[in-house]
Amino acid sequence: MVLMEALWLKTGNDIYYRQVRFWSKIFILGFGIGVASGLPLEFQFGTNWAAFSKFSGDFFGNILGYEAAMAFALEAAFLAIFMFGWHRVSPRIHLFSTIMVAFGASLSAFWIMAANSWMQIPQGVKIVDGKIAVTEYAKALFNPDLGVSFSHMWIACISSTVFFVAGVSAWNILKKKYIGFFMKSFKTAVIIAAFAVPFQIFLGDISGRLMKEHQPTKLAGIEAHWETNEPGAGAAWSLVAWPNRSEERNVWALKIPYGLSLLTTHSLKGRVRGLKEFRPEDRPPIVLPFYAFRLMVLMGFIMLFLAFWALWYWCRGRLTTDPQANQKMFWTLWLWAMPGGFIATELGWIVREVGRQPWIVYNLMRTEEGATELAPAVVGSSLILYTVIYAALLILFIIFTRRIMIGGPDIKELPAVDRKDPEARILKKGNADE
Repeated sequence: MVLMEALWLKTGNDIYYRQVRFWSKIFILGFGIGVASGLPLEFQFGTNWAAFSKFSGDFFGNILGYEAAMAFALEAAFLAIFMFGWHRVSPRIHLFSTIMVAFGASLSAFWIMAANSWMQIPQGVKIVDGKIAVTEYAKALFNPDLGVSFSHMWIACISSTVFFVAGVSAWNILKKKYIGFFMKSFKTAVIIAAFAVPFQIFLGDISGRLMKEHQPTKLAGIEAHWETNEPGAGAAWSLVAWPNRSEERNVWALKIPYGLSLLTTHSLKGRVRGLKEFRPEDRPPIVLPFYAFRLMVLMGFIMLFLAFWALWYWCRGRLTTDPQANQKMFWTLWLWAMPGGFIATELGWIVREVGRQPWIVYNLMRTEEGATELAPAVVGSSLILYTVIYAALLILFIIFTRRIMIGGPDIKELPAVDRKDPEARILKKGNADE
């Protein structure tokens, strides 16, 4: 939306204005879902995770306080101008508000990832009387995981968004509705995806090497890697496998020789520690993060393929809706890829959080030590209640998003610009097809 609004001010073409107005409706729905689903998570720290909050609150609570007071407040304040300011402020001020909404959301992601990164690689603290005491705030905040994990998450959000936009655009193009409008949004999404997805894969590679250095148990669990490879012998990468914890081996596996060493050390014979080097009680679950990681990678490469396939079509002049071009499969695949970024992101969080187990703060506090003392029935009933509420919110989001998609953009809407002002930009009307 920042890009589209900036293009509107630069070119004066009203189609960019209408792009912002249309996509902002879905964005605001998403923002509302984020607030409604995010607030209960804050309360969980005092109910379901009271021991953890008492243990790490002097740092963890401080970081989440920054997120609420600094980032969320900034985003919410400018969101009001973004939503209701079209006819009340100048176009340049409105663009500034759009930028600040994007900046506030990014800042929110930074603080959330800072808190979670510290749980992954806790530094700059010591334990005093059973609680965390901060010794070096900067070291705790800017731990080795923060830069990579924040970038990885931020690009994941961008990728999820542009594939959602492209999927909605593909649906309308298949329906032959507002073709000019949605072809422009599709092309914009493809350009962004062509940069974001390869960069995301690059960041994933960095994350794997960082994991090898700081969380070797997690890496071994994600890869179902039991035996440390001998010097001079590369570690194989299991494409698929079925791990058996009790027997400390994989019942069966389809392996790529030297693959794991190459992925994690960029050397065919790099040493990768196996699960047997660690105590059984310190090992994470294996099957869930093992397959979540592989499905995440598969989804990432499918998204990469689609992005470059679309670029190839575009460069050859084949990105068209001409019935003679017989491209129904192309647009259908893009439609089905609409949730791809969201699915990959959720799989990534499974890898990140389940792979960290049995630690809630890596090597400092076990998850079982941070859990609530409330009766399981109480925790279970509240979880069921929240699940029902979240499911209802999801259904409502899908219903209202579908209505917005079916309704389509208002192709006759004109921006609120004083055309009598000789210094005002003379805006160009988009054609009816757009």
